[in-house]
Amino acid sequence: MVVIEDIATMKAYALDIKSKGKIIGFVPTMGYFHEGHLMLMRMAKKISDHLIISIFVNPTQFEAGEDLDKYPRDMERDKNLASSAGVECIFAPSAKEMYPEDYTTYVTVENLTNRLCGVSRPHHFRGVATIVVKLFNIIEPDVAVFGKKDFQQLTVIKQMVKDLNMNVKIVGHPTVRESDGLAMSSRNVYLSLDEREKALILNKSLQHVKNLFKAGLRDASKIKESVIQMISSEKGCDIDYVEIVDPERLSPVNTIEDKAIVALAVRIGSTRLIDNIVLGEQC
Repeated sequence: MVVIEDIATMKAYALDIKSKGKIIGFVPTMGYFHEGHLMLMRMAKKISDHLIISIFVNPTQFEAGEDLDKYPRDMERDKNLASSAGVECIFAPSAKEMYPEDYTTYVTVENLTNRLCGVSRPHHFRGVATIVVKLFNIIEPDVAVFGKKDFQQLTVIKQMVKDLNMNVKIVGHPTVRESDGLAMSSRNVYLSLDEREKALILNKSLQHVKNLFKAGLRDASKIKESVIQMISSEKGCDIDYVEIVDPERLSPVNTIEDKAIVALAVRIGSTRLIDNIVLGEQC
């Protein structure tokens, strides 16, 4: 496995792979891998000939006061795990490499980004879109895999790729969960044992909603109210949002006629967690 830290070398490496007619699979990450990351890599490995990942804690997607400086990092551990998942190359640039002093260009995807997480994190998706475009331009992957836990991010990336006529197929991987149902996240390490137990209410509320939907409930306001009541019953859980939206445009729905996303963000202690479930399809 090769580890590359500069853009010029990464571009030359990827160009050489493509010149051999190989399909490049790509998984962008911020590192500190868990099983969810590894499953994305395994999926990308299956649908490509050569697997490249990135490890880059992207400063432009963090809001002021967020956890950029303390975001968990362990490159040696990540390299070992990536190798076990079949990764052939890691691109691990510095912030200075990706954003030199004279950097002034950013990518904005409108409408989809001013909802859900975009309300409390207004600059987040500009940073996500910008870094993903940069990584796609450097590596030129044929296929890239993103997790469905970050459903809004996945939707934004798909729209951006479509709008900008980019030659990469975007594939979503289902949310990977711990055995007790908690969605896997690098930020889970911030949780104390008590907070970790409280965090289970997120998935419990979503599973409750799934059962209500199966029983015939289609009123989005009643479903939303049920989620809010369940999460609010757990002391120490501060709701950022609970929304029920159309899966394509992320716009609110009143009655669930086909498919809808129940998406939520909750702060437990100092840790902000997100989760979602799709109603109207097998999840």
